[in-house]
Amino acid sequence: MAENTSPNSIRQRSAEQAALVDGAVERLVPTGDAPEAATAGTLVWAYMAGRQLDVWLADALGSTGLTTSEFGALAGVAFAGEHTLTAGDLARWTVQTSGGTTKTIQRLVDRGLVRRVADPDDGRRSLIDATADGHHLAAVVVTDLVARLDRDLGPMDADQRTGLNDALRGLSSALGWRPDAEDRATAD
Repeated sequence: MAENTSPNSIRQRSAEQAALVDGAVERLVPTGDAPEAATAGTLVWAYMAGRQLDVWLADALGSTGLTTSEFGALAGVAFAGEHTLTAGDLARWTVQTSGGTTKTIQRLVDRGLVRRVADPDDGRRSLIDATADGHHLAAVVVTDLVARLDRDLGPMDADQRTGLNDALRGLSSALGWRPDAEDRATAD
C-alpha cells in the first residue's frame, strides 16, 4: 500500500512525531526544570534535524555523484570569494577530521573539481581552489538545493525562516570552533 503524501497526512505524521519526541524529552528531564528541559529538547531536535538534513541533502545530491562532505568542501572553496582555503579551513567548514578532509579533497581533485595550489606565503602547505568545472557544478547544485529547500520549507513564513536561520546560526556558533577554544580548554 502506498504511503499517503497529502499535505494533511504529512502534517498529521509530523504532529505525531513531534509528540513522540516531546514525550521522550519529558522523560529525559523532569518537567519542573524548564531550562534543562529546553536544553534537552534542543539536543534531541537538533540531532534529528541534522540527520534529516543530511539524508535530504544526500538525496538531492544523488545525480551529481557528490557525497554531502564532497559537496560541502566544493561549495566551501567555490564560494570562498577572495579567501583561498587550506585543508584545515575545509576541515572546520565540513566538520571533518583532517584525514577525512584529505580524502574528500583527493576525490574532488580526481574528479577535476578542485586543485591544490602552493601557498605563496608558506611553502609547507597547499591551498585548495575550485576549477572552472568545480565552480560551475557548485553553482548549479546550490541553485537546485535552494529551490528544493524553499519548496520544502513552503509552510514556513518569512519570519519563521528568519527565526530558524538565526537560531541555527546561534547553535552553530555556540557549538563550533572558536579561536580561543584551546585557551579555554587549558585554563579549565
